[in-house]
Amino acid sequence: MKELIIKYKSVIKFILTFLAVYGVLTFAYMLYLDYSDGSEYYPDYFTNLVAKQSDELLHAFGYDSQIEKHPDEPSMKLIINGKYLARVVEGCNSISVIILFISFIIAFAGKFKTTFFYILAGSVLIYVVNLFRIVILSIGLYHYPWRREELHTVIFPLIIYGMVFLLWMFWVNRFSNLTASDE
Repeated sequence: MKELIIKYKSVIKFILTFLAVYGVLTFAYMLYLDYSDGSEYYPDYFTNLVAKQSDELLHAFGYDSQIEKHPDEPSMKLIINGKYLARVVEGCNSISVIILFISFIIAFAGKFKTTFFYILAGSVLIYVVNLFRIVILSIGLYHYPWRREELHTVIFPLIIYGMVFLLWMFWVNRFSNLTASDE
């Protein structure tokens, strides 16, 4: 057993680091969500901000859009030309995807400064791509409502998780401390 642990030390370290960082960040995010209840930003600050920024992007693309509080659930309604198309819920704010991204990067950490700036730049990129993802989905739902299922279950996740995967691969191949002896 000891030989296996020594042989797979780097794999075990990666898994334990990933799980620890993911657990801590997810717990902190859950506390944030719990303490966001009743704040001036509905349903929470980040979800509200993403909804507003998505609305602004839609306006920039020439669409007459608006957002409003959903009366029955903690989300923001996204409306284009008077047509209610989508809800911006807590899962749309990209925070949980950013937590996943950060956990992986820290588990494969490189030099502190490089790791810090890559996490910062990657998180901003994921956030921005997420905004465009919501806008693309909204425009798609407006023009092709019969493609709702494909847009939301295939295209929507492919954009954000594809971006995260590419960022991970770039990190592992360029900046992590992974050496040939660790493989």
